[in-house]
Amino acid sequence: MAFESDNKPRPVSAKVVISGGFGVGKTTFVSAVSEIAPLRTEAKMTSAAAGVDDNQLVQTKTSTTVAMDFGKITVDEGLVLYVFGTPGQDRFGFMWNDITAGALGALVLVDTRRLDECFNAIDFFESRDVPFIIGLNQFDGAPQHDPEDIREALDLDPSVPIIRTDARTSDLALDTLVQLLSHILESLSAAASKEAAPVHHVPDDREAPVVTDGMRTAAMSALAAERTG
Repeated sequence: MAFESDNKPRPVSAKVVISGGFGVGKTTFVSAVSEIAPLRTEAKMTSAAAGVDDNQLVQTKTSTTVAMDFGKITVDEGLVLYVFGTPGQDRFGFMWNDITAGALGALVLVDTRRLDECFNAIDFFESRDVPFIIGLNQFDGAPQHDPEDIREALDLDPSVPIIRTDARTSDLALDTLVQLLSHILESLSAAASKEAAPVHHVPDDREAPVVTDGMRTAAMSALAAERTG
């Protein structure tokens, strides 16, 4: 284990991703939780976006993330959280794999007025077995649907938490991250238990389940953070 000059162990670092559709509050969320001045890669929206980005419900939005947002949070002496926000436009989707690589989990922000815009993010994380939660961002005037109605509309697994949040409010945004970390630990513990279960003979016509190196690395990081917390 590496040590600082004062003989204290270096904190474990973990990465999470803030995702969702265009104009859903990802940049605002990262800014609300980061203890450092967040890194932003925003560009002024121009006529080139006309017909591509639907800003009818977010007409005050004049800039858009073209690469990523980045922030940092020191949870305690044993854990530092790095927060990455993805671009919301489909044409920047090619960057998602690189931004998400190594992430322990993700928050998918949702604008209840535009539920269809979060499907791509949900499909992305489900297809890669990345633990995620849904954050219903509280936009002024947005309908307050029951979370279970949202679950049905998004066809979500019962294990995926759905919570209300507000990207503009640091306390609520931080509480959302705490709930994301809790869900990540639960998911990794379940995966670790499954990996440790006795190995049974697999019939010849069925493939054995595969535990990837990424799953092992994620589980080790989470367990190390738990031990040092």
